[in-house]
Amino acid sequence: MKKVVIIGCGNVGMSYAYALLNQRTSLNELVLIDLDMERVKGEVMDLNHCLAFSPTHINIKEGKYSDCKDASIVMIAAGANQGPGETRMDLINKNSKIFKQIVGSVMESGFDGIFLIATNPLDVMTHLTWKYSGLPTNKIIGSGTTLDTARLRYLVGDKVNIGPKNVHAYVIGEHGDSEFVPWSNSTIGLQKIDTFLTEEEREEIYEEVKNAAYEIINRKGATYYGIGMCLVRITNAIFEDENAVMTVSTYDNENDIFIGLPSIVSKEGVERRIYLDLIKEEEHKLQNSVNVIKEALSEVEE
Repeated sequence: MKKVVIIGCGNVGMSYAYALLNQRTSLNELVLIDLDMERVKGEVMDLNHCLAFSPTHINIKEGKYSDCKDASIVMIAAGANQGPGETRMDLINKNSKIFKQIVGSVMESGFDGIFLIATNPLDVMTHLTWKYSGLPTNKIIGSGTTLDTARLRYLVGDKVNIGPKNVHAYVIGEHGDSEFVPWSNSTIGLQKIDTFLTEEEREEIYEEVKNAAYEIINRKGATYYGIGMCLVRITNAIFEDENAVMTVSTYDNENDIFIGLPSIVSKEGVERRIYLDLIKEEEHKLQNSVNVIKEALSEVEE
């Protein structure tokens, strides 16, 4: 049986749930957990009313931490939200305490599946999930820069009038202000991307990608549809054993952190990383991202 437990039924958690319901997946059971039990009851009712028109039948119910015992995936979207003017890193102290309790409760159930993390600051919370759970690193996956990569491909495709699925470019590093695009590794088809875009155009697109979350938050208060779709994409890669390449947040043994880099995702979680041949400038940017995450983690430890 393929079972997903969602912990945190706010905008992100429910966008994930709704996207799961709308896409053809092999998911059998969906369990919702939140401190607001009345909200959970309402969400379960609302989602169940969609099943007559859903492409697959899913058993949807409210639950508790003991339901995590036989879950394939536990997706955590719980935690404080990023407010206007706040960076993702501002959330560290709030969410580290919340996660210690959540992850501990999940592990008490006997859970041995895959953790999928969507709470910000993403790379830090993914790292803490690993520390608090004691599970092997391949079973801990953060959404990483999958959403940033989706934004990048949309914007590039829109600019050059080519479908975003045919844009082979990634955002890597921290899911935050130090993320960057390794343009030297970016192509459309087999053509280098600089044959389509000038350096100025590439910089404009990068800035738009980097600031997208802030722009959306300022206008509507939160971002959630995009990450909901990204989480379903990761979920399907796990359930279907796809060996799909995605920029999820995975463990970097050399630096002892979790960071967003192209990785192969299968039923085992993260199989391995894809090697990137970066130019010197990009190597410096990646190291900067590593340093930002390390500094944030040192604050949690203190």
